[in-house]
Amino acid sequence: MDPSKVTVPPMKDLTIDNITENTILINSQGPDPRMRYVLERLVSHLHDFARETRLSTKEWMAGIEFLTAVGKICSDVRQEFILLSDILGLSLLVDSIDHPKPPNSTEGSVLGPFHSHEAQEMPSGDAMSQDPNGEPCLVLCTLKDSDGKPIEDVKIDIWETDSTGHYDVQYVDRSGPDGRCVMKSDKDGIFWFKAIKPVPYPIPHDGPVGKLLEKVHRHPYRPAHMHFMFEKPGYDHLITALYLRGDPYETSDAVFGVKQSLVVDMHPADEETAKKYDVKPEALVLKYDFVLVSDKEASDLRDEKSRKALADLGRKVKLLNGLPVPDVD
Repeated sequence: MDPSKVTVPPMKDLTIDNITENTILINSQGPDPRMRYVLERLVSHLHDFARETRLSTKEWMAGIEFLTAVGKICSDVRQEFILLSDILGLSLLVDSIDHPKPPNSTEGSVLGPFHSHEAQEMPSGDAMSQDPNGEPCLVLCTLKDSDGKPIEDVKIDIWETDSTGHYDVQYVDRSGPDGRCVMKSDKDGIFWFKAIKPVPYPIPHDGPVGKLLEKVHRHPYRPAHMHFMFEKPGYDHLITALYLRGDPYETSDAVFGVKQSLVVDMHPADEETAKKYDVKPEALVLKYDFVLVSDKEASDLRDEKSRKALADLGRKVKLLNGLPVPDVD
């Protein structure tokens, strides 16, 4: 911005004691109150972090180089920054804050770095995976609102790995999407499809995030799971996943995604189910009843939780478009 068009407060002789307030001051010239608030809190916490840890120049540079490496490895099919957010627990935290769930509704989980927008729409009953080595699986789901009423015409993104634990986008020579699809719920809120049994797998650990996990003695594995994302106007956006009970990584997910309400069992199809859905009797069956909340339910709950959390912190704020900003009135 042209320096002649801005008013910059005078800053001079900055020290460890006054750098924070001056940085906040110069960042507070813009018109957007939410941006001013976010930058104020970001600068405050960053500076406090440096003071509390007595951060050295060498450590600061190592951090810069680490973030640079994270950026360099990102591509159209690999988002290392999402992976970093995941393993630091930030992804789950942000989702839980922005999409709070009342009791008896389906909880959210992490998006992960391998969702794509190239999945094809598929009618109920079709096969999502073409992997011949995967263990056949039948997935039967219902979708209702918090009053128990079926929700029709919800867009549902579904994706999983193949039997080796790799997503389709991880293959350079792939011919198209596989192990993923888009579906719509019917008038009874039902959707069902054929897939393969999810398997545990490591998140990509050949880059900077993997090196960080190794340094802190953490494994890179995720428990077996299947991703779901639900979208319909009037309803709160839901990103979630279903996890298989008894998986060796059920209690040590590298990205903190597992919640007890999302842990499911799979059982072989009985004769009636196998005949009805045209699967072999030995095919495994996964059943789940998803519950979406309305935009208003989520908004009211988010506002309530925001006011309480910020009051507990002693911060004087008001909500603007559902987000806290300083209350200076």
